[in-house]
Amino acid sequence: MMKKTASKRWLALLPLLLLAPALIAQAVPVELVRRPDNQWQLLRGGQPYYVMGAGGAGSKELLAACGANTFRTWGVGPDLSQQLDEAQALGLTVIVGHWLGHERHGFDYHDSLMVAEQMARVRRDVLAYKDHPAVLIWALGNEMEGIGEADDPALWTHIQQLAAMVKELDPHHLTMTVTADIGGKRVESVHQFCPDIDILGVNTYGGLPSLLRRYKELGGTKPYLVTEFGPPGVWETGRTSFGAPPELTSTQKAALYKEYFLQGCLAARGLCLGGCAFIWGSKPEATATWFGMLLPNGEKLGAVDAMTEVWSGKAPANLCPQIASFHLLGPDVLRAGDTLQVALEAFDPEGAELKVDWQVCTEAPDYMSFGETCWQPLELGGVIVNSSSAGAELAMPGAGIYRLYVYVYDGSGGAATANIPFQVTGEPSVLRLQLPLAVYADGESQPWAPSGWMGNYQALSMDAESRVAPHSGETCLKFHYQPSQDWVGVAWQDPPNNWGDDPGGYDLGGTRQLSFWARSEYGGEVVDFGAGLIGSDSPYPDTVFAKLEDVKLSSEWKHYRISLKGQDLSRVRTPFYFTLAGQGRSITLYLDDIRFE
Repeated sequence: MMKKTASKRWLALLPLLLLAPALIAQAVPVELVRRPDNQWQLLRGGQPYYVMGAGGAGSKELLAACGANTFRTWGVGPDLSQQLDEAQALGLTVIVGHWLGHERHGFDYHDSLMVAEQMARVRRDVLAYKDHPAVLIWALGNEMEGIGEADDPALWTHIQQLAAMVKELDPHHLTMTVTADIGGKRVESVHQFCPDIDILGVNTYGGLPSLLRRYKELGGTKPYLVTEFGPPGVWETGRTSFGAPPELTSTQKAALYKEYFLQGCLAARGLCLGGCAFIWGSKPEATATWFGMLLPNGEKLGAVDAMTEVWSGKAPANLCPQIASFHLLGPDVLRAGDTLQVALEAFDPEGAELKVDWQVCTEAPDYMSFGETCWQPLELGGVIVNSSSAGAELAMPGAGIYRLYVYVYDGSGGAATANIPFQVTGEPSVLRLQLPLAVYADGESQPWAPSGWMGNYQALSMDAESRVAPHSGETCLKFHYQPSQDWVGVAWQDPPNNWGDDPGGYDLGGTRQLSFWARSEYGGEVVDFGAGLIGSDSPYPDTVFAKLEDVKLSSEWKHYRISLKGQDLSRVRTPFYFTLAGQGRSITLYLDDIRFE
């Protein structure tokens, strides 16, 4: 009798079980309507929806708490499902980006195979996520047209093919393509070649206040969404006498975030569907702090306060510190050995006691890389002689262009930043770097590159971002050596591929040891590790020579240390290397967290 009752209960639940997938993952319809006053309106689930969001990897919990309703991705990564689930739980929606190839990176929109592979990838990803309720818009590409005239019909024809395919696969969401502002043939091409693109996404910075006027003058009629905005870019500012771009303080940037959104987005409602601030996180580009609403440790900057007021209608209870004044007490061009005074005036709106950190860092080799390099500033040691909350005294290093950064903290999760570039003339010298310093570690400055390949290097391959069980962080280094009896090795160098013929290297005085983690695929492989390879027969040799020989690796991560006590660290050209003898079988070596301590 009990069995029969249980069977009836299962039969009663069967219709609900069959409907479970639809209940778990059901798309919320998004559509565009044109109101009687000829204004565009975005609807989500039948209700008006204005995009107020950001793009970046910063805390989405904080983003939602600040009053935003959307965040943007630039591509479909392995964590998109997790991001969508988190967005749904927090009441956020997601503009899902599909990264499309850039011609300056080698993609050819006239190559039918490349185009077909790209279409297949977009198809796969749309089918995978189209039913998630957090999806808002499909963004096809990001500045894939480059920085020129953007007049290649093949590119725009492909965008149209993608948009048409996406609409067929998913009738519940809108399509958008994202361009680098609207110059050249961008507006004309999207309107002429892409009827199935519903929205034009525009990345614009100093040009945001004039975007509406410029868009109309170019004949734009499709609604647009500001997919990136922030302070004026490095390409929109002046330069010092030595070619370095001055940067606004975080306090000045905060005022512009608010002003630009009010003038460029909200004042253009009816044609503009909203905006996404850039970047919800931190991102070294031109400088360590040019773009970034948060610091790497997650503390918020003034831009977060400004956008919180816009998104939620009220300022946060605890505001970030503010920088009222920051300037050099003297010229910005000096000679090596000169001293320089700097004055700072900062305050906290709530009267909190402020902590102030000072750093002098190397300058970016290319200000116009548009975020496509992995440059990280290097902090110099021994330059800041005295410092306080009101200023600092600097002793000039060897010739070069440098930047003084100041970071102000209120102890409650708020911060402010400012920086000033300066030039040192005279003779170049080996720079002394601040410790600890990474040779390889996720998200840390890494002045050296694994470029010195030795021995039978044709049989060696490297994955610089392996995600196979890293020791820490998201990635590690993976080297795979094909079966051979010959030896092979890799040396980290600065400049890359330089064996001592050109100046280079850094002063790492004060270092006690070189620390690293290593493992192999199966265990038992024997490897030599060391620091310093370039001998005195070269014009610019290493001054350090230390090594660990015959290290027998394990298949589990193990911590190794090379003592540097008593070593001359005044010019480190080759901070780390490994060599191994062929053992007649393939060898896979993993390395992570290589640091001078």
